[in-house]
Amino acid sequence: VFLFDEPLSNLDAQLRVQMRIEIKKVHQKVRTTTVYVTHDQVEAMTLADRVVVMNRGRIEQIGTPNDLYHSPATRFVAGFIGSPAMNFLPCRLEDVGGKLNIRLTDRIAFPLPGARAARYQGVSRTDKLLLGVRPEHIAEARVHTEPGVEAFDAMLDVTEPMGMETLVYFTMDGTQVCGRVNPNAGAHDGAPFRLAVDLNNMHLLNEVTGVVI
Repeated sequence: VFLFDEPLSNLDAQLRVQMRIEIKKVHQKVRTTTVYVTHDQVEAMTLADRVVVMNRGRIEQIGTPNDLYHSPATRFVAGFIGSPAMNFLPCRLEDVGGKLNIRLTDRIAFPLPGARAARYQGVSRTDKLLLGVRPEHIAEARVHTEPGVEAFDAMLDVTEPMGMETLVYFTMDGTQVCGRVNPNAGAHDGAPFRLAVDLNNMHLLNEVTGVVI
């Protein structure tokens, strides 16, 4: 068994990438069980077959990198895995006209798509909840969207051009939110912009316990 304890922590960014590749090549060649300790989620996601996420000495979740990214068990895991981090928005569920809605602000509420509505039907309407949604599931609104993709207007605070994408930041009811849009979508600092959130990929969390429902 090989044990690595923060082996790349003192290297610069470029060398860390190179060494990650070399470590993975060695592991693939020798096929020896390896325990790799790191505080860097990128290292964990890129190197591991299975990841054990720990918080204050307690195991939060064990799974493959894809499991942790797409099906986090707790708020800690959801916020730790992925960059930029998952957005968490206070919300509540409400019944409107026979449909289950998720309300984010006094002005913004969306009907949940069928599978999500069925999944959350048993959740108390008085529970304090959080909507968890990753930045890639908040993008520029399009004319034709699939069911469960809901558009809304936002005033952008800051934009960060990244080349292949632009990160956009805006505030929703006091909470900063990050989205990812096409670099040619026309997003500008301090300007209004129409966005859409994909509720098919949302997560619902209990705000008190931090557990994903």
